[in-house]
Amino acid sequence: MSNKLTSLRAEVREELECDILPFWIRRMQDPAGGFHGQMDGKGKLVPDAPKGAILNARILWTFSSAYRILGKEEYRQTAGRAFAQIRDRFHDKEFGGIYWSLNADGTPLDTKKQFYAIAFAVYGCAEYFRATGEEEALELAIKLWRSIEDHSLDVEKGGYLEACTRDWQPIADMRLSDKDRNDAKTMNTHLHILEGYTGLYRVWKDETLRKRLVELCRIFLDRITRPDGHLGLFFDEDWNSQSDTVSYGHDIECSWLLCETAELLGDEALLAEVRRCCSRMALAAIEGLQPDGSMIYECSPVTTPPASFLSSPENGSDRKAPDGFIYDTDRHWWVQAETVVGCLNQARMQPASFLSSPENGSGRKAPAGISSAEWIQKAVKNWEYIKAHLLAPDGEWYWSADEKGIPNTRDDRAGFWKCPYHNGRMCMEIIDQ
Repeated sequence: MSNKLTSLRAEVREELECDILPFWIRRMQDPAGGFHGQMDGKGKLVPDAPKGAILNARILWTFSSAYRILGKEEYRQTAGRAFAQIRDRFHDKEFGGIYWSLNADGTPLDTKKQFYAIAFAVYGCAEYFRATGEEEALELAIKLWRSIEDHSLDVEKGGYLEACTRDWQPIADMRLSDKDRNDAKTMNTHLHILEGYTGLYRVWKDETLRKRLVELCRIFLDRITRPDGHLGLFFDEDWNSQSDTVSYGHDIECSWLLCETAELLGDEALLAEVRRCCSRMALAAIEGLQPDGSMIYECSPVTTPPASFLSSPENGSDRKAPDGFIYDTDRHWWVQAETVVGCLNQARMQPASFLSSPENGSGRKAPAGISSAEWIQKAVKNWEYIKAHLLAPDGEWYWSADEKGIPNTRDDRAGFWKCPYHNGRMCMEIIDQ
């Protein structure tokens, strides 16, 4: 098994250094400043496309992390370019926070304050400081953290609200995208606030920040994670669930991000509880794994679709199963990347999480019979699927592939949501272990 991991590490390093990072350096940098906002699914640049805060914050995080791990000066320069865009263009110097989007010329376009985007800016700025020691980046990360605390934190009912107007007033449409529900609280925003706050706490040991991270862990343990291990996705202000949809990619992503936070906090009791929860979460997530090693996108309602139906070649995306399940079988790029990391995390932490459970005795077989070696096999098989179906020959990854493995060239190769963060982070998580 060590040979498999050695080979995987070498392959993802080559993918990172020879494909993902060069693509963004050579093809997406805008001569007028920052980065272009979009490249379509066929590899054609859209130079007048709007520039999204999420794209730029994720570029900042990715190249900062790459510089920290690999030490190449061109990665630092690219990270610096991204930081300048966040600092000079996206940061609202009058009201604070981050604009949702800019025009192609760098002027503000959509000035609403989406806390999901602000959390990613915290994440990126904190990682840039971690990699370079630039104090200005830490100062901006702290300012943005305070804007989330001042305007999103629900002191009475816990958690964080989704969005505000530019000047922090209530906003009618709080959705991240047209595909989302318009609800006050979402799993997705909480997951990435957790992620951004974890990145900041790694470099700035503030006690209030630590308290918020503990609270966020408890929200995932007590509010967001369902009894079956899947994550609830949408909630009202009182934490009543508003959707039964299962997102397999978010399940597996949360199963390792939540562990990362608890490990950083160093509270052994909390860590043991989080690890048990994340083991259930990962086991729930792999209900979406297919025989070819890939992970499907989502399913509704929450009840698990029969494996025989999911693996049937006759069934396409968004069809209704005979027993009433509706699901999306597309293999999205980010879901595959998070599956590799989540499976490897289970392989790493499974013995500790299993033995710390009071129900399990030493020497017994782990729940569901999945050994560390089997988790590694799942990660490697998913990577083999990625290589076969998602790597674009002219750079980066396709948005998705369908159930037959045919790449999706309709959706962006790079854009508002298509960034080097999921696949780049997958590579760096493996390299840096």
